[in-house]
Amino acid sequence: MERVERIIALFLRHTYLYKRSLVRAMEVFYWPLLDLLVWGFVSVYLSRFNPSDERIDFVALFLGALILWDILFRSQQGISVSFLEEVWSRNFLNLFITPLSVGEYIASLMLVSIFKIVLVLFVSSLLAYIFYSFNLFIIGISLIPFVANLIILGWAIGIITTALILRFGQQAEVLAWGIAFLFQPISAVFYPVSVLPAWLQSVARFVPSSYVFEGMRSVIIYHKFDGSALLVAFILNLVYLTISLAFFFYMFRIVRDKGLLSRMGE
Repeated sequence: MERVERIIALFLRHTYLYKRSLVRAMEVFYWPLLDLLVWGFVSVYLSRFNPSDERIDFVALFLGALILWDILFRSQQGISVSFLEEVWSRNFLNLFITPLSVGEYIASLMLVSIFKIVLVLFVSSLLAYIFYSFNLFIIGISLIPFVANLIILGWAIGIITTALILRFGQQAEVLAWGIAFLFQPISAVFYPVSVLPAWLQSVARFVPSSYVFEGMRSVIIYHKFDGSALLVAFILNLVYLTISLAFFFYMFRIVRDKGLLSRMGE
């Protein structure tokens, strides 16, 4: 009987966390919803496919989309996870005892992000070629603006995520692993924007990554590069990056003024 009570006690200890933490409670609905949206829209896209259209190489489309999506995800992770590593090692406060400025700190995280992206791009491209004979570089020179836009968006998401964790502490750490996926359904990673409902298409117009993945499909299927669409994505990215930096500086000032920096990692 005592064993059962101990098991139930630990069970209640973990389930009570969901009652007191909105972020944890959202997990129960967040991942099923995203999976349903993404793979549901993929199913709709495939159901509309015309077998007579031989121009569509789904292996190239899906592998290219997967690799580019990983670039966005790793860009965001390079910011938020690098920040968490400082928190977990209880070194974050020590950094700001030194003359290091907030801007210099963010710039260093961006460099870490680029380093990780280069490694990921090399490894994923190599494995895609070995296992599936898919050459990512068939996209050509347009791969550069595609990657650049995804990196900037990943930075913006990562900086906002870091600011939220900085302000709300450990209960918000789960955002570092999941917030980027919030953009996946409306980025139209594995399907065209036209598959989305009309109201989500309107939302997708304000998501820079949707222009990137639409552009990738245009290059692979039709060998056409839409520079104007990428310019729109770049402008949106600059707006998002500016907002994210302002938000981070604002949150950092609040945390510093409230004396919460010393509690990071507790």
